[in-house]
Amino acid sequence: MSEHLLPQPIKYKFFTPGTIIIALIALNGLVFLAMRFLYGMGAVTNLNNQYPWGLWIGVDVAAGVALAAGGFVSAAMGHIFHIPNLKPIIRPALLTAMLGYTFVAFGVMVDIGRWYYIWHPLIMWNGTSPLFEVGMCVMAYLTVLYIEFLPIVVERFKNKVNLPGLLKIFNNLLEWLMKVFENTLGKAMFIFLILGVVLSTLHQSSLGTLMVIAGYKMHPLWFTPILPLLFYISAIAVGIPMIIFESLIASYAFKMKPEMPVLTRIATYVPLLLGIYLAFKLGDLFIREAFVYLTVLNKFSIAFYIEMIFGVIIPLIMFNFKKVVTSPLWLFIGSAMIVIGVLINRINNFIVAYQPYYATEAYVPSFGEISVTVGFIALLVLLYRAIVIIFPVISVPKESDLKF
Repeated sequence: MSEHLLPQPIKYKFFTPGTIIIALIALNGLVFLAMRFLYGMGAVTNLNNQYPWGLWIGVDVAAGVALAAGGFVSAAMGHIFHIPNLKPIIRPALLTAMLGYTFVAFGVMVDIGRWYYIWHPLIMWNGTSPLFEVGMCVMAYLTVLYIEFLPIVVERFKNKVNLPGLLKIFNNLLEWLMKVFENTLGKAMFIFLILGVVLSTLHQSSLGTLMVIAGYKMHPLWFTPILPLLFYISAIAVGIPMIIFESLIASYAFKMKPEMPVLTRIATYVPLLLGIYLAFKLGDLFIREAFVYLTVLNKFSIAFYIEMIFGVIIPLIMFNFKKVVTSPLWLFIGSAMIVIGVLINRINNFIVAYQPYYATEAYVPSFGEISVTVGFIALLVLLYRAIVIIFPVISVPKESDLKF
């Protein structure tokens, strides 16, 4: 941190040709989202009684939860295991997780038929349902993430509250609240950090449990009793690559030098985590003797090969080379491969491997479903950009390093 100031708002304009294109993509998704709420699921999706879930659950929820794992992984590394000098990546990882889980929660609401009953799990408990446990943990963890972000809000606005006009009567109240948050959250934050890691452990694994109860509707290449463990390990394994992926994109977008000393150091943990996941994955295949399905070339085996070779094996080899972990370009490529690999894994588990008994045709996402998913991602990018411009999230280099 000697070469950096404290985290501070990025002095960069919000609208650029790139953000305008992203905004148009988000607007297209919002149009189809409005159609879903006005005219129902059938007007936008290709879902039916045989395929009650599809792209929105596989990507927006299952993959979204996994790819937001950088939040609890960075919190565990920095605050629980006390790995030194991780400050430049902890706040951006927290923001990515907070936005990711916000869109996961909204994605669940969009995907359920009667979306206005999204509040039911809060009072109608079903302790035997894995999905109930996932829902409760996601809501609790999302609350924890917003609490963890509060000190950043306080840091930004403390002693700077100056509401105009009639709203100025709230200035003293808001300043008092800032002082209360500053004095109390600092002392209690360790509780929320530990709670966040525990809650993440629960719901990351329970998403795997959700597919275990699908039973033999799933293809044997993915159906396994240890699916909750595989989901949890893969979420941890993608946590660091997701941090690297997000950090390098932010550095490029704001024309700053990437945090290579920090990124290189955490990248050294990636081969170990990927190796553990690969060992469990292959060991499970041989114990269940499911490897025989890989000898038949079809859409299932091809999907499995793509997921494992490009999402696990090649990056595992890459991250063992010093040239990769010290190069921003190669580090980005390797991290992107792991991120895409986990995305493919969740799509394989929730969509490709899922074969309803009485389905008469295969499920293919509609243009509306794809538009909503891509629109969510675009909206997330816009919110991330706005927040880092307003709040002290990113550690800004020295003035001489900036290239505005």
